[in-house]
Amino acid sequence: MSNSQKLPEAPPHPKQYHAKILTTPRGDLIVEGPVPSQTLRSLVFHEGLNAFRPPDRQHKALIHIADLPEGRIIIARTQQVVVGYVTFLYPDPLERWSQGNMPDLLELGAIEVAAPYRNGGVSKALLEVAYMDEAMENYIVISTEYYWHWDLDGTGLNVWEYKEVMRKVMGSVGMEVYTTDDPEICSHPANMLMARIGRNVPPESIENFHRLRLQNRPML
Repeated sequence: MSNSQKLPEAPPHPKQYHAKILTTPRGDLIVEGPVPSQTLRSLVFHEGLNAFRPPDRQHKALIHIADLPEGRIIIARTQQVVVGYVTFLYPDPLERWSQGNMPDLLELGAIEVAAPYRNGGVSKALLEVAYMDEAMENYIVISTEYYWHWDLDGTGLNVWEYKEVMRKVMGSVGMEVYTTDDPEICSHPANMLMARIGRNVPPESIENFHRLRLQNRPML
């Protein structure tokens, strides 16, 4: 592994737990986090959480992320059943977003809500709770949105409608669309890079982020 692929040192910012009650058409949900791995082990995943892999395997993946020094898992649950989650962790070492070895750049790795609980504001509530932690102001958080990850069949939306939904959900916590020349994002016009730059992020980290997103042409 080259130096450009090494993970940065663990961030110095502690994870502060927050929670809220969200009233939905299917009843009240507890939205909470970051939750530790031992809490996740005591819960079960809703069978509808299968966008990325089968629910039991995704459950194990989130337990692993929760154990990472920088890993943050926010969940929505009804009693002991997780019906939605969002993850934050360092970008994959093989992706360009890790090339700066930035300890203050996190990726929103996944956000998923089981189909019966959609349209109840769960996604926005997950992000709201995540950003109740002031430590998030020390990070640039990116989200790489690829249309092939979207549940177009389950929602009945086309790619442009789904893209607008994602813009609004991510925008609820101040994430914005940024231009990039990343080949995977540029492979389809519905794909997009979104990011939120925390108010405590130093200028040198912001400059580094801009270099990462536009490597082959002048910054826009």
